[in-house]
Amino acid sequence: MLLVDRVALVSNFFDSIEIKKQKREFITHTGTYKGKRITVLSTGIGTDNIDIVYNELDALVNIDLEKREIKDQLTSLNLIRIGTSGSLQKEIPVDGFVFSSFGLGLDGLLNFYKLYNDAEELEIVSAFRNHYPNRGVLPQSYLARCSSKLEKALSEGMHKGITASCSGFYAPQGRVLRYELAIPDFIERLHSFRHNEHRVTNFEMETGAMYGLAKILGHHCCSINAIVANRITNEHTHKAEETMNSLIQLVLDRLATLPD
Repeated sequence: MLLVDRVALVSNFFDSIEIKKQKREFITHTGTYKGKRITVLSTGIGTDNIDIVYNELDALVNIDLEKREIKDQLTSLNLIRIGTSGSLQKEIPVDGFVFSSFGLGLDGLLNFYKLYNDAEELEIVSAFRNHYPNRGVLPQSYLARCSSKLEKALSEGMHKGITASCSGFYAPQGRVLRYELAIPDFIERLHSFRHNEHRVTNFEMETGAMYGLAKILGHHCCSINAIVANRITNEHTHKAEETMNSLIQLVLDRLATLPD
């Protein structure tokens, strides 16, 4: 799952491309890489777009669209995000790769769905809510874990942790232009959260909703990010394209060995 201009970056690695489609910001390329048939899809930015894309992908495989009935035999998709992100820990450097063991939603989307958490998820999200209360004005945070199958297949050698998903790019990520922040210590709140061995490693704008919806709908999902900035050390990458290409090829090579 990618932003629009990254779809071609991925499909350029394919051995062949059979389909190219576009509708608004949603671009789809389907092709083959080392014998594995893969679809690359742009989602646009934000969890609201994830809400559309994940529900419609699920409907394509699990609902008979002519009869408008749920199929008797359900299909689980492998949904992998390849994106960019900001690091929230000084030891996770720019141009590093982060595999999201958990997605932490700060946007509120999953509050409209019935999300059933296991005991560990509940323990982590309860600790986070105590650490970062919503003060009566922010959405209640939610949390879901990645697919263990995809973690085993794709995460070797990567940093791991909790990825926070924000509801916007500016104030919701602690940036200041011509306004004051309602929560001036937002970055420090995320950086300092600890629960047992768990911490918030990075933040972006999609992973929380992806993990929550995949859990609800029964799909395998993971999010892998190239770090383009470190918000603790204020460092930024000088080779974003090279780093992203390296991540794409690494993920594709590992996907090619994943059993269907």
